Amino acid sequence: MKQKYIVAIDGGTQSTKVALFDTLGREICSDTVPLKEIHLYGDSRAEHPDDDLWDTLQQACKGMLSSFQGNIEDIIGIGLGSIRCCRALLKEDGNLASPVQSWMDIRLSYPYEHEDAEVRYVTTATGYLTHRLTGETKDTRSNYVGPWPIDPETLQWYPDGELFDSYTTPRSMLFELVDPATVLGYVTEQASKATGLPAGIPVVSTANDKAVEGLGAGLTDSGTVLVSLGTYITSMMVGDTYQENAEFYWSNPGAVPGEFLYESNGIRRGMATVTWIKDLMGSGLEEQAKGHNLSPEAYLNVLGKDVPAGCDGLYTILHWLARPTHQWERGIMIGFNGSHKGPHMFRSVLEGIAMTMKNNAKAMCDEMGKKIDHLIVSGGGSNGDLFMQIFADVFGVPAHRNEVNESASMGAAICTALALGVYPDRSSAIEHMVRIRDNFKPNEANVLLYERINQEVYTKINAATEEVLQASHRIFHD
Repeated sequence: MKQKYIVAIDGGTQSTKVALFDTLGREICSDTVPLKEIHLYGDSRAEHPDDDLWDTLQQACKGMLSSFQGNIEDIIGIGLGSIRCCRALLKEDGNLASPVQSWMDIRLSYPYEHEDAEVRYVTTATGYLTHRLTGETKDTRSNYVGPWPIDPETLQWYPDGELFDSYTTPRSMLFELVDPATVLGYVTEQASKATGLPAGIPVVSTANDKAVEGLGAGLTDSGTVLVSLGTYITSMMVGDTYQENAEFYWSNPGAVPGEFLYESNGIRRGMATVTWIKDLMGSGLEEQAKGHNLSPEAYLNVLGKDVPAGCDGLYTILHWLARPTHQWERGIMIGFNGSHKGPHMFRSVLEGIAMTMKNNAKAMCDEMGKKIDHLIVSGGGSNGDLFMQIFADVFGVPAHRNEVNESASMGAAICTALALGVYPDRSSAIEHMVRIRDNFKPNEANVLLYERINQEVYTKINAATEEVLQASHRIFHD
C-alpha cells in the first residue's frame, strides 16, 4: 500500500512548528519558525505582535514542504493545533482586528468585553487559524479553557439566559463548536497559495495544546504522569469524568471525545527561564559550545552534569511570571556562595522545575487517590539527559521520553489519523504511532538527597519570603 502522510501543526508561545508524519508516526521532515517576542505592556497585557501566528504558520509550512522528498498528493490531512487560552478578535473578513492576546494577558482572566465595532468574531488561536486555512467559522470545543460561555462538562455553549449573558460575549460572535478529531473544513485556494499546502485537503480539529500533547505522548489512565516542558510547565493525567470541585488540579477537555485531561498547578514562563539563564551567560557560552560542536543548551547540560545534586545549597523558585492573583510573586535564587558559577545556576533552575512539578503532581495524585509510578517527560527540554535524570531522581520513579518528544505535533497527527479513519480508536493509534526512545532510572542516593532538600528547605522558601515580596510590590505598584 502506498504510504500516506499527515501534516501536524503545533503552534506554541515561542515558535510555530509544522511537521510531516507518515501514518506510523515517523517524522519525515519539519520546520520551526520562531515567533516574535511577546509584546508586554500596560496593566499586564501580552500580545503576539502583528499577525505573527499566521505569518509563522505560512513560513513553517513552506519550509517543511521544501524539504519533503515525496509526492505532495500523498498528504491526506492536516492536524491543527495551537496555543490554548488565547483570544483572537476577527473582523468580518477574517483578518485580525487587533493582535492575538496571549495566555499571559490579564484580559484572558475575565470574559471578552465588546469595545471595538470592527470586531465580528471572538475566538481562540485554533479558531482563527481554522478560518485562515478553510474559511469556516468552526473551532474545536476542546480549546475553550478559561472565561468563555461554555459548559465545562458538556463542552457546549451555554443556552441563552442569565449565565450566558454574564460572559458578555454576543452569541453571534462565537464560532460553531466541533469535537476534536473532526474535519473542520478544507484548505482554500487562497490558503494554499499562502502556505503551499494542497488545496482541498481536510483540516482536522485537535484540542487545547496540553491535551494534544498528552495524546501525542501516549498518556493513559494509569499511575503515569506526563510532565510537559513548555513556556508553561505542567503535569497531567487523563480520565473520563469531569472533576468540578478538585482543589489541587482542574479538568480540561481532552483530545478525543469523552476524555478529560487532569492538570496540576504549573510554572508560568517555565522553560523561558532556562532560556533566560542561557542568555545571561552570554556569547562566551555560545563560543564554548561551538568549540565542542554542541548547541548552547546541550553544552549547558554537559556543564551541569559536573555540578553535584543540590547545587551546594543553591535553590531557585520559578516565579518569573507572577500569577494574576499573586502579583507580588518574583523569581528567587537563594543560597549563593563564592563557589557558584553559571552551571550551578543552570542546574538549580532544572532542579527547581523538577521539585516544583513533583510537589504539584503529588498534590494532584494524592487528591485523586493515585500513586505516581512512572513519568513521561515531553517538550524540547526533555532532550537533555541531565534534565531527564533529575526528573527521575526528584520524583523517585522511572522516567521516559519518546522518539517524538515534542508530543503536541504527534498528538495533532493522531487526531488527524482518527478523523480520517486510519485507526479506529485512541489506543490503536497510540500503539502504532507512539514509540519510547529511552528510560531513566532513579539514583537512590540522589532520591534521598532531593527528598530531604524538598521537605526541609524547598517547600518552605515561599512562606519565608512572601511577606517581604508583598512589601516590595507595594513600593513599586501602590
